[in-house]
Amino acid sequence: MSGLDVMGAPESAAWDDRAGGEKLLRIENLSVDFPTDDGTVHAVRDVTFTLGAGEVLGIVGESGSGKSVSSMAVMGLLPKTARVGGSIRFKDRELVGLSYKQMQPIRGNGISMIFQDPMTSLNPVYTVGWQLAEAHRAHHDVSKKAALAKAVEVLELVGIPQPDRRAEQYPHEFSGGMRQRVMIAMAIINDPDVIIADEPTTALDVTVQAQILDTLLRIRDETRAGIMIITHDLGVVAGMVDRVQVMYGGTVVEQGAVDEVFEAQRMPYTVGLLGSIPNPSMLGKRLTPIKGAPPSLMNLPQGCTFSPRCPLVIDECREAEPRLLETDRAGHFARCHRSAHLATIENPQRLFAHDEIGVVENPAALTTANPDIPVTETVDEVEARMHEEEKPTS
Repeated sequence: MSGLDVMGAPESAAWDDRAGGEKLLRIENLSVDFPTDDGTVHAVRDVTFTLGAGEVLGIVGESGSGKSVSSMAVMGLLPKTARVGGSIRFKDRELVGLSYKQMQPIRGNGISMIFQDPMTSLNPVYTVGWQLAEAHRAHHDVSKKAALAKAVEVLELVGIPQPDRRAEQYPHEFSGGMRQRVMIAMAIINDPDVIIADEPTTALDVTVQAQILDTLLRIRDETRAGIMIITHDLGVVAGMVDRVQVMYGGTVVEQGAVDEVFEAQRMPYTVGLLGSIPNPSMLGKRLTPIKGAPPSLMNLPQGCTFSPRCPLVIDECREAEPRLLETDRAGHFARCHRSAHLATIENPQRLFAHDEIGVVENPAALTTANPDIPVTETVDEVEARMHEEEKPTS
């Protein structure tokens, strides 16, 4: 087992050796609290991870798990009322505690962010080219003409056709996918070392999603920028990231190489998260959601935050929150008292399976033949009824 800090992050040296490469971003024991009239919201609790040059880190979890708040803390975009603890180091410079003015040369230049809603992130009264040029001039002493030429250059880089003409258009003249490409262009125009993408493919159709992700990977290959992608789409994670960390209740509950986490989960929450993905082989069967709801970040349960929903819960889980420990697989960490037991279960997805009564295996084919057939019948019952209906009447 690796040695750990309190509440769970693996010793940075051991983790960094496995992650490999130059470390651009080091987050250690990050915590973010929001005081309110009703109490303190513990949005992020003791989160530790690193991001290397040319690496893609995926962060997944339910809404309210602390994914976006962590990224906003890195960017220095949290409200003044937020209480930030721990350490955020960018190229050995500590960012926690810097003023807004001190963060300006880093934000957008060293670390940039792609927001999930491009229509609200772009100014509707200025042309796309003007906005990109202004973002470049904010960090470089260049002429307006040179900045506009740079804007056209990055529009071409992200795959926008006729970039010189498109630069003269307004955001409303772009499609959703094109606007998202503009946001990527905004993020890379100053050649940042770290790019944070917060749900970059939300509300886009699958073909556009693939183009956006290909664009990000191409930029990674050309610039060696480290990319931190926050998403609910586990398909995105499986297809493009090197490492993944799963967040729940404001903290990291599992992390490791994406293949390891997807193939051998060591935290029941990750098992349930992956099991809730729609699967063509389950056509006609109900999805297997995780019962219950995420914990209140204002009133966290004692012990493991997942214990009220966990099918493997024991008394120890309710009494003490587990630390993030290395599992039976090297470089794979989980915050779970039952990770060793979970490793012995041949098909862990069955932990969240629900009893199915009278579910038709192929409802699409049956409803095509007869739309009035109720889906509460078994396949045998449906076939018997159809056979009776086909008999000639006397």
